[in-house]
Amino acid sequence: MKCNLADLNHKNIAAGIASGLLAVTGPPVIILEAASKGNFTLTQTILWMFSVYVFGGIYSIWIPLYYRMPIVGAHSITGVAFLATVTAQFSYHQLIGTYIISGVLMLAVGYLGVFSKLIDYVPKQIISVMLAGMITKYMVSFVSSIHQLPIVGGIAIVVYLIFNKKKKFVPPMVAAILAGFIMLLLTQPLSVDILSAGFVVPRVQIPEFNFLSFLSVSLPLALLILSNDAAIGIGALEQNNYRPPVNRIVTLSGAFSIITSFFGGQSANIAGMMTAICSDEEAGPHESRYMGAVVSGIIIIIFGLFSWRLVPWIQALPAGFVSILVGIALLGVFGNSLSVGFSKPSMKLSTAFTFIIAVSNISIVNISSPVWALVVGTIIARYVEETQS
Repeated sequence: MKCNLADLNHKNIAAGIASGLLAVTGPPVIILEAASKGNFTLTQTILWMFSVYVFGGIYSIWIPLYYRMPIVGAHSITGVAFLATVTAQFSYHQLIGTYIISGVLMLAVGYLGVFSKLIDYVPKQIISVMLAGMITKYMVSFVSSIHQLPIVGGIAIVVYLIFNKKKKFVPPMVAAILAGFIMLLLTQPLSVDILSAGFVVPRVQIPEFNFLSFLSVSLPLALLILSNDAAIGIGALEQNNYRPPVNRIVTLSGAFSIITSFFGGQSANIAGMMTAICSDEEAGPHESRYMGAVVSGIIIIIFGLFSWRLVPWIQALPAGFVSILVGIALLGVFGNSLSVGFSKPSMKLSTAFTFIIAVSNISIVNISSPVWALVVGTIIARYVEETQS
């Protein structure tokens, strides 16, 4: 494994910067939202941010250099969006246990070579519509917050739509969040006092395991990462004429996620959209695109190392603005989830039930709605609708 600086060029550097910004703009706000719902301490929140970005960055440097492919590592934005809906239901140490088990599940799936079979058994439409249902309330809050902060939210949305229309290399989410921050600073300057925080020394967190948390958190989290990150990232590599080692990528995602979990984070895995950015033809010559992933990894690691400074700063943002940032960060995920989830006319009944159950936020025998949504939706899709087709 050797880094060849001669492979760096303006195109893969630009791709790496775009990929890195995608990881460090919207997702941190969702992490803070999830941590707040779970009543995490400041130290626990900083450790979460530190672990997912530092270990995700290491993944994004080591794996691309080893395989000479643009395999970008980060953490799962869909996974964090899901966790924001369940952190209040479990203790901090129980959540650490669920993260570890989720990583073990991914490692086992990769090691046993059953990735494609698992993804095929639980239809991707069911997983997508479950996620859409879980984050619907954040999208409703997003609209309400734009009403509260019309100038900031309005400008951010206009920028998002412009960059989405023009198909610029800068992701629309990144452009919109940066525009929102600029408008916030112009209209509501923030106090520099919020930048004062002490350095948090990374340390191993003690997990707590139980069967209920495994069902409610570990299983859905692993499925979301495998379907919304691993499948998309691997698919992007194959589409751009790479031959990725599928099982090893999934296995390494599981192994890195386990390590990350012991330091307070939920995962460090192949990142779907970021891998798509760095593997695209706009990222330069085919044989040197892997350096874009390395650039992305460096940005992510730096963000993680300074999380002790950044977390208090983000926490000081106005609540309405945070809802806008969360909404912008999840807008693409939400739209894609709805598009994929309701893409198959023959699955109208199963996807409808899945969405309704996920939105309901019910809990039956202490098992949360995402699990019931997956179970009911999969059963209807496999044993009711398929018999009618």
